[in-house]
Amino acid sequence: MTGSWSWDGASNRVRADMFVALLFNVDPEAAEAGLPAAAFSAGIHPEDRDRVLALLRRRVRDGELYVIEYRVRSADGVTRWVLGRGRFLADHRGRPISGHGIIVDITDVRSGERAAGALSALDHHEAETPLERAADFAMAAHRAICELQDPALRARADALLLDLGRRLADQEQQARRAQLN
Repeated sequence: MTGSWSWDGASNRVRADMFVALLFNVDPEAAEAGLPAAAFSAGIHPEDRDRVLALLRRRVRDGELYVIEYRVRSADGVTRWVLGRGRFLADHRGRPISGHGIIVDITDVRSGERAAGALSALDHHEAETPLERAADFAMAAHRAICELQDPALRARADALLLDLGRRLADQEQQARRAQLN
């Protein structure tokens, strides 16, 4: 599952869809209207919080695309692994003005339930869409590429994950709209 968020630099408020709100254990209606960024920070697992917030502060300053895996404590009381991808934008003076991104629940992939190998994953996940399978394999490839410490290759893997994440978010949004109709 994938959700999206946006950040307003002037108010330091984050707006997020229901999926992201539930992952970070915040009220979905309040998240849709916009909550202080600290409300979402509180949902990050305490062992990961400093690392995640340090990266986000750097990316707010430099505006570069980021991809990071970390744990959250979701509304159902389960600790989940997520993959966060996003970017922050600055005005002509370099002041951060906004940000946007996606959050993908990768708990199954991290726990090994869905990453038992390419062939077995294809066999066991026939019900998934090709896009969902591609995202699973891209996340596994991204982890391996990060170990190589090759910045050019990592940038390509980051771009692939971002593009797949956007398409998954669009797919989720279309499915939600179809349920409402």
